[in-house]
Amino acid sequence: MSDDPDAREATSASAPTESDRLITFRDLFANREYRALYLSLVTNWVGDYLARAAITVLVYEQSKSVLLSAAAFAVTFLPWVIGGTVLSALVERYSYRKVLIAADLYRMVLIALLLIPHMPIPVMLLVVFLASLGTPPTQAARSALQPLVVGREMLPIAVATNATSVQAAQVFGYLAGAALATAINPQVALVIDVVTFAVSAALITFFVRPRPPAHNRAQRRHLLRESAEGYRLVFGSTTLRSIALMVFVLTMFAIVPEGLAAAWAAESTSDPAARGLNQGLIMAAGPIGFVVGGLLINRLAGPALRDRLVRPLAVLTALVLVPALAAPPPPIVAIMVALSGIAQGGVVPTLNGKFVLILPHGYRARAYGVMQTGLQFSQFGAVMVTGLLADHFWLPMVVGLWSLGGAVALGLLAYRWPSAATFAAATDAAAESQPAPAAPASPPAPRPTVTTTSVTPERP
Repeated sequence: MSDDPDAREATSASAPTESDRLITFRDLFANREYRALYLSLVTNWVGDYLARAAITVLVYEQSKSVLLSAAAFAVTFLPWVIGGTVLSALVERYSYRKVLIAADLYRMVLIALLLIPHMPIPVMLLVVFLASLGTPPTQAARSALQPLVVGREMLPIAVATNATSVQAAQVFGYLAGAALATAINPQVALVIDVVTFAVSAALITFFVRPRPPAHNRAQRRHLLRESAEGYRLVFGSTTLRSIALMVFVLTMFAIVPEGLAAAWAAESTSDPAARGLNQGLIMAAGPIGFVVGGLLINRLAGPALRDRLVRPLAVLTALVLVPALAAPPPPIVAIMVALSGIAQGGVVPTLNGKFVLILPHGYRARAYGVMQTGLQFSQFGAVMVTGLLADHFWLPMVVGLWSLGGAVALGLLAYRWPSAATFAAATDAAAESQPAPAAPASPPAPRPTVTTTSVTPERP
């Protein structure tokens, strides 16, 4: 492929474009940088979910409190709530690659502190919180770097692949973490988490090439002002605002069984092995469903059908949890949660892809920060509120009524959902507003051969 932008423009008119054929997983994973990002993502999340399940068990066994157990689960959301957008805006001042490496090493050191024996619960929660401060810059940097690595045409399938794989990592992490914590020792899960951070940092160091920051020093303003621009971008656009609200509300009601799983399992049996199995089933059922739903919808349904399924599947995510009111046994709870996960798997990748395609370059990390702040706040609030209620009221009733309220709220959002033409116009406007690509300082890493101008290192 020619390095001359004019030559590429001339050939693109007559050559077949990437959008004329189906983008395959083979195309995606042929990109060495994407493979490194993908493996980094998966190893990170496997370790995180192992540790999260183990810490939740540890806190509940020591305190016998549903609220404290829920707090151990929810504290990882807190960094996004109190400073996620600022940390995400900070990412655009530095190389995304350097941010990913530094955040992995930072979290590796702090999680290692949890291996100190007999650490009091308040200190443990503080360390988990401090370690979680590395999550916002990591996720924002990875989200902003991905379009530069895979290009605009491959971005939707990359987003869907990542979302599905994270859920698969969550399944393994929750099941293994709960099993290790109840049958062996929670410290084993923490050791694995430390190792995964080291592996992730090594992958980025050796296989992702350096790129300049999105903003140079001359473009920088006050960090709070840059953060505010992310909020104005997301909530000032009809399409972005609609996606944001749908994701926030959907996860607010779908996360509750996960957050209360340790207490729910403890109420069902006094046998430690059975309790660990029940907790693992409930926590893993949602991610398993998400993987199944993501594979089915994204492989079998075309873009138009996926768009039409957004509204009914969103309502279904909360509606299928309402039968919790009947206090079913843990295996039935797991089936309900899995059905909710299937609906999420059909909705979330579609919304993620739409959101990223509408964003302009230079705002991705900030917009991602806004989304994750709202997402984590909604999950944190949902788990803490329902955990507090479950300390005073019957847990199945709390979950059932909470889910009923979620079905109503999602139904209202579905009724006001923008049309397909509105989304198409927003995507086209974002594509037309992109700056012309600058010639790279050094040859890019090997990638699939594409003759269109849309896939270059500097353009989304």
